[in-house]
Amino acid sequence: MVFLRTSEKAGSCFIRTDQLDGETDWKLKVAVSCTQRLPALGDLFSISAYVYAQKPQLDIHSFEGTFTREDSDPPIHESLSIENTLWAGTVVASGTVIGVVIYTGKETRSVMNTSNPKSKAGLLDLELNQLTKALFLALVALSVVMVTLQGFVGPWYRNLLRFLLLFSYIIPISLRVNLDMGKAAYGWMIMRDESIPGTVVRTSTIPEELGRLVYLLTDKTGTLTQNEMVFKRLHLGTVSYGPDTMDEIQNHVVDSYSQTHSQLGGNTTSSTPPRKAQSSAPKVRKSVSSRVHEAVKAVALCHNVTPVYESRAGVATDAEFAEVDQDFSDENRTYQASSPDEVALVQWTESVGLTLVNRDLTSMQLRTPSGQVLTYCLLQTFPFTSEIKRMGVIVRDESTAEITFYMKGADTAMSTIVQYNDWLEEECGNMAREGLRTLVVAKKALTEEQYQDFESRYNQARLSLHDRALKVAAVVESLEREMELLCLTGVEDQLQAGVRPTLEMLRNAGIKIWMLTGDKLETATCIAKSSHLVSRTQDTHVFRPVTSRGEAHLELNAFRRKHDCALVISGDSLEVCLKYYEHEFMELACQCPAVVCCRCSPTQKARIVSLLRQHTGRRTCAIGDGGNDVSMIQAADCGIGIEGKEGRQASLAADFSITQFRHVGRLLVVHGRSSYKRSAALGQFVMHRGLIISTMQAVFSSVFYFASVPLYQGFLMVGYATVYTMFPVFSLVLDEDVRPDTAMLYPELYKDLTKGRSLSFKTFLVWVLISVYQGGILMYGALVLFESEFVHVVAISFTALILTELLMVALTVRTWHWLMVVAQFLSLGCYVASLAFLNEYFDVAFITTVTFVWKVSAITVVSCLPLYTLKFLRRKLSPPSYSKLTS
Repeated sequence: MVFLRTSEKAGSCFIRTDQLDGETDWKLKVAVSCTQRLPALGDLFSISAYVYAQKPQLDIHSFEGTFTREDSDPPIHESLSIENTLWAGTVVASGTVIGVVIYTGKETRSVMNTSNPKSKAGLLDLELNQLTKALFLALVALSVVMVTLQGFVGPWYRNLLRFLLLFSYIIPISLRVNLDMGKAAYGWMIMRDESIPGTVVRTSTIPEELGRLVYLLTDKTGTLTQNEMVFKRLHLGTVSYGPDTMDEIQNHVVDSYSQTHSQLGGNTTSSTPPRKAQSSAPKVRKSVSSRVHEAVKAVALCHNVTPVYESRAGVATDAEFAEVDQDFSDENRTYQASSPDEVALVQWTESVGLTLVNRDLTSMQLRTPSGQVLTYCLLQTFPFTSEIKRMGVIVRDESTAEITFYMKGADTAMSTIVQYNDWLEEECGNMAREGLRTLVVAKKALTEEQYQDFESRYNQARLSLHDRALKVAAVVESLEREMELLCLTGVEDQLQAGVRPTLEMLRNAGIKIWMLTGDKLETATCIAKSSHLVSRTQDTHVFRPVTSRGEAHLELNAFRRKHDCALVISGDSLEVCLKYYEHEFMELACQCPAVVCCRCSPTQKARIVSLLRQHTGRRTCAIGDGGNDVSMIQAADCGIGIEGKEGRQASLAADFSITQFRHVGRLLVVHGRSSYKRSAALGQFVMHRGLIISTMQAVFSSVFYFASVPLYQGFLMVGYATVYTMFPVFSLVLDEDVRPDTAMLYPELYKDLTKGRSLSFKTFLVWVLISVYQGGILMYGALVLFESEFVHVVAISFTALILTELLMVALTVRTWHWLMVVAQFLSLGCYVASLAFLNEYFDVAFITTVTFVWKVSAITVVSCLPLYTLKFLRRKLSPPSYSKLTS
């Protein structure tokens, strides 16, 4: 809605936008001045006015419109920009507001930026589906072969159906049940892991995905960083102050204000200490002191910060308390601003003695170390935008009536505006390498005439309907010439604990990391370097802003010539590239070791994720912590949410919820690995269990003239898939091939998993051959050794089959767990106990003879010994990579 009126005296209010753009700081919004000036609230209904607004858009950072009041003479036209709007999904943090609604329902920015979630299926499930289809074809083929060998005698189609039913054990129906129980078990293990406390698994379908990831897309603010800024460095060109020399700055500030004070008889202050008074002091000392003072004052004035007083918020902002120092007590003052960098700067000026005590739309008040309050009139503010990368204010010092234009911004934007100097570029580079966000501060003194001329041109430009932004920028640029460079500041955005080692580990694990952030390009690049997302030795290629197809083409060609360098691109340029050169861009970006996308809207984040999935076919994982990351988390194959300052929206929408970014490493490298390996083993074993009994049935039928007669009936078949073999087979979910500490120590092991070699057609065929070999041996062995009575075939072959299955589980296991041993003996016990009352299948007298025991043993040894030998030889001749580490 368009913001018409507020209860705050200043005519402005703060809103929280963390669910829209993921930034935790408060944004200042300004009411339309002609409605704010109306004497009473009811007058809103008596005026005749209209609002012109642009059509609904995705972009949450821009808005253009005009507000026109017709019933006044002449009609009042006011321009509306982003700062006059309140978007749905944001929260009013101060006062009450009244506005006119312009977008509702599907047209609101928050709804246009959300996407519908889809249900996610794991890659392992899709691979198992392919294998199950292959098994179904095998079942049909086998039945047709049987009928053909019969010679299509009599009602052959009836026989075909009977064979289909007999061999139906080839289709592993129990596979889904086993896998789903396995997934539930993995989720339980992840939540029980004490190394990653507070982790919640919100999905029961995709724990194996954690072991197959190739791309990790992460948010920056609140995910990699804590979103807490600390002022670290002030550089004046000849001298640099760090955290340990801040007291010197404090002394300079105190000195300059006390000198000024004594100079002018203590009644007013001038902006710079007069020179004559200090003739006795040495030259250098004087200049450094005044320069420090100028720099601190510029930082204290050039910002968008408002002090808020908790206990008596209504009173403290009143002008009548301006001179009375006590009301601005330091305990209950908090600063609010649209970016945490600014708050850090103002808190720093407070620590060195110049305190911002009050601010409204037209004035600002600073308190000096001696307790005197200085008032500055705010004539103009030029807010920060991502295009111009700088912000400025024009203030008039009430006591001396001097007008000064202060400006601060990114070094790229400011280097052309300030007077020539030889240190700025080098120092900015040095600070950026330390991971500090740099801001260049400059000033320019204006005469009254210069200012009046500027003001008239500026107001005219702001009312134009066409190309408004360009015209306004041109007017402001007329001032931005030959400004005096005051200082360079460095602020550090502290990284979360363990971010560097975690990113390092994920990179070694072969995972490519992309950072998608709504933040500024400079900040994003800084964090990428300081978090070691981009390693020290790598170059970064900053993709120049492009707007047309031709520019995009040239810029992509320039990027193609660079090798092994990280890409930094802004959301707008990305949009242009994807529009015209989607395939080429994705191809180049996927070769980069790291990619940073800044100024991304929530929709763009989700789109990048889906493009990565389409173009590479690899598995992607998205990790974020705010409402603006939800679309991306839902679009990725596997979404991880962090419970952070920005609320729990992301962690509730995600598949896995963690409390800190550093837990990702263990989640992927340990739990992802074991879940994938275990499910692969479990799935193939369940298939093997069905194939082996179908092979025995096929051998049995072919020996008996292709009769469609079942080999095992009733309870034996039911018991085979459940009581007799279920526990040992399911106990494979406890198996681990590598100890967790080894997996953490050698993240390179993770690379092998992404190739998907634990479950493929190759391994599947190996298991099919094993099943056919074992089924054949068990059946032929029983037929060769049985003595004229058919009932003994069933007893011998079935007992040998159960023993073989148990031994095969033992063969598959890589690390024994006590529950596995229990499961083996439990199953064997169940089988032996059930022999007693299965009289219709087993001749109890025969089972207890020595003959039975040696025949069963012989068949079992023949079916299993070769496999054990092969496994032993394989471990000796071509051991898997992990066994070299554990031996």
